[in-house]
Amino acid sequence: MRLLERMRKEWFMIGIVLAIAGAKLKPSVGVNGGPLKPEITVSYIAVATIFFNSGLSLKTEELTSALVHIRLHLFIQIFTLAFFPATIWLFLQLLSITPINEWLLKGLQTVGCMPPPVSSAVILTKAVGGNEGIVITPLLLLLFLGSSSSVPFTSIFSQLFMTVVVPLIIGQIVRRYIKDWLERTKPPFGAVSSCVLLMIIYTTFCDTFSNPNIDLDKFSLVLVLFIIFSIQLSFMFLTFISSTRNNSGFTPADTVAIIFCSTHKSLTLGIPMLKIVFAGHEHLSLISVPLLIYHPVQILLGSVLVPTIKSWMVSRQKGVKLTRPTV
Repeated sequence: MRLLERMRKEWFMIGIVLAIAGAKLKPSVGVNGGPLKPEITVSYIAVATIFFNSGLSLKTEELTSALVHIRLHLFIQIFTLAFFPATIWLFLQLLSITPINEWLLKGLQTVGCMPPPVSSAVILTKAVGGNEGIVITPLLLLLFLGSSSSVPFTSIFSQLFMTVVVPLIIGQIVRRYIKDWLERTKPPFGAVSSCVLLMIIYTTFCDTFSNPNIDLDKFSLVLVLFIIFSIQLSFMFLTFISSTRNNSGFTPADTVAIIFCSTHKSLTLGIPMLKIVFAGHEHLSLISVPLLIYHPVQILLGSVLVPTIKSWMVSRQKGVKLTRPTV
């Protein structure tokens, strides 16, 4: 019974494994020109569905209060979209002399360029990672991996506008008219986006397994897994140290938001964006692998560390109350 509950809770992780396994068994179904027609159904319809769904679920009425925390907003923004990708780029200069698969290393750089998840626990993350990620992430990808992209710059942004920005805006407009119904029924937005995302992952790996020239060695995969664990733990520790300095000005609750929002990366935004920026690239699936690994790792580390971080936050908040002078 507990196993079934666990499987129900982690259905998306299981779905990723099954999607990749299905692509391995029958790659011809999801390749470009195949029965699923992913060049249309995925590149346009699936991606647009995810962002229309995000537009419907995004509570912009709550963003105003979140933006009051401008100092917190700036810290997360700068760390996520400047410090993170730049540090990864420097680290990859060292790793480039190792025998690790070069496309997995490029995938690590794409992880660094991604914004935080739109669905993070705090509404501030929506302000940090929503609109800015749509513009800055492809710019960062082109800056660090420009030579790897076979799609013209103008084409990338026109497709981003049509499949990301327009559906997001339409979703927000529709939300205005059916807001009460949405609040009352609470549709499963997350589940819908996750199902569509599984289709994108499936078709991406169909292209890989149908190409006999692509080979992924287990040594590189194990090393990348270890590197991702190390990166997340190191950056979580760094954000904790930075936000708890005496003159930082952040509360314990701010520190918790910083730890998770600054180090988490969006799979929902990331995979569709890679599909657009690296459209037609034969190594797209290998470039996607580090992001697919990063997602479950951030959930695993989060679930392990949440009790410790929560107890730290509660004790610090009690300490702050005790040290306040009584009138």
